[in-house]
Amino acid sequence: MIKSMTGFGLSRSIDKESEVCVEIKGVNHKFLDISLKPNDLNNDLEEYIRNLVSKNIIRGRVDIRVKLNAESKISYSINSDLLKKFEKSLRKDLSLSDNLQFRDIKDVPGIFKSEVTQKINYSLIRKVFNVAMNEFISSRNEEGIKIKKVLSKKLKQIESVALKINKSNIKNSKKRAKLFKNKIMQITTSLDESRIEQEVAILALKHDVSEEIDRISFHTDSLRKELDKKICSGKKIDFILQELFREANTLSVKLEDPHLKDQALDIKLLIEEMREQAQNVE
Repeated sequence: MIKSMTGFGLSRSIDKESEVCVEIKGVNHKFLDISLKPNDLNNDLEEYIRNLVSKNIIRGRVDIRVKLNAESKISYSINSDLLKKFEKSLRKDLSLSDNLQFRDIKDVPGIFKSEVTQKINYSLIRKVFNVAMNEFISSRNEEGIKIKKVLSKKLKQIESVALKINKSNIKNSKKRAKLFKNKIMQITTSLDESRIEQEVAILALKHDVSEEIDRISFHTDSLRKELDKKICSGKKIDFILQELFREANTLSVKLEDPHLKDQALDIKLLIEEMREQAQNVE
């Protein structure tokens, strides 16, 4: 089964104390690259998220955004020891006799502190992330199905064009044989046997494309088998397409008929289009 590296997952949940939203986006990448923001999440939660992604995703860039709105609580505290030292210093150095007021200490560093805290529901974050992750995986699978349809369609077109080229080339070989026979008749007037053998060898090497057609057929069969596998590899698909393109290029060079040469170029174009699609396969 083909899985695309492109995908999207979104989940949101609200309870009495907090609101959690998790967004996951995926694009193509040579390896697995996980980006998690904010990066100051609880260590256990971050490890949980990264482990779950690694178990389900082989490669691709995965951007995860966790948005959290939780109820805030403000707490206040006074450093009594520091306050006593401060008061003692004032009385000693400035001969202060009156009692200190809040306005006297509120701006003194370290004496008066206010702290804002949020009650974070990590269990809820895990739950919301799981839902977003399932949606993300599902969207990658759906994109993979679309890619497979495109690749399969172009694969059939390549096979069809290759078959036409092969049939036309066989017909043309008969015409070439007739022309070659006339050429031999001219050469044999001088009874130069070595020259005849040389011409035969050159003609055979120049126009025989049976090997290229066979290899194209082999690569298309290999590609179809890979597309039908339960776990499909994007790297292997790209490798097969590289080899297929190489054979198609050799085929276009060896063909002399302009119409057949154009068909070989069509095969190359189809392969390039398939390689663009294959860039998104996991």
